[in-house]
Amino acid sequence: MSQESAAILDLIRNQESQIHAGWLAAAAREGARNGAGDRAEAVQLLRVTSAALDTQADPAQFAAAGWQGARDWLDALSRSSAAQGRSAAETSVFILAVKRPLFDALRQRHGADPEFLISAIWMLSTLVDQMAAWTVASWQRSREAIIRRQQEELLELSTPVVKLWEGILAVPMIGTLDSARTQLVMEALLQRLVDTGSHVAIIDITGVPTVDTLVAQHLLKTVSAIRLMGAECIISGIRPQIAQTIVHLGIDLEGIASKASLADALSLALKQRGYTIAKA
Repeated sequence: MSQESAAILDLIRNQESQIHAGWLAAAAREGARNGAGDRAEAVQLLRVTSAALDTQADPAQFAAAGWQGARDWLDALSRSSAAQGRSAAETSVFILAVKRPLFDALRQRHGADPEFLISAIWMLSTLVDQMAAWTVASWQRSREAIIRRQQEELLELSTPVVKLWEGILAVPMIGTLDSARTQLVMEALLQRLVDTGSHVAIIDITGVPTVDTLVAQHLLKTVSAIRLMGAECIISGIRPQIAQTIVHLGIDLEGIASKASLADALSLALKQRGYTIAKA
């Protein structure tokens, strides 16, 4: 262990309460974080740093194995911050605020040796900067994971498979169709066909704003998958503009039943299933 590392470790161990209080005060001045949870987090970060230094981990090599515990703790802090809606900047400023009390403690203890003081401050600054950078990167990963999960949940909510009648399912499509969403719809619909033993599936595209070649290809793939399961498919919601677009694009929907509205599609599906609709 270098002399600078030993000096930093000694300060954290012997002046933890003072450093802790100075850290929270500095964070408050910077407008970062200041709550009961933050006070506990400050204590914990000082302790994981102390534990890493005690194993003679090099402060300049924060990605090394000796700092794994500190990195894990920062990952947990970032995930918690992202889940609570705190920004990456706010979390990073909270980490950086520990510099002030540590710098002051080093100056008081080693001010008589300017050369050593500068070396120790440089080492400490490098370590804290790496911690803050790691926190920002971890926060970004956590936020992206939250966004992906929310997108998946929205996709599931936006593509429900509804049982309209015995043996008849419907999927109301809303918004733009892409490969990921089509795959999700296909999987959900095919699974429901198996679970319910249905023989007719209605794909309603009333809520699809435009139909281009890519959207048509996605629809055709879904229809083909439904037929491979031994079921029939009806496409509803064919508006005049969409019908003209399909014709102009030369998209072949031959052999696929289509109706202008979901009501017409349900009526056709009931007839295919042998039901007769009559007004009482």
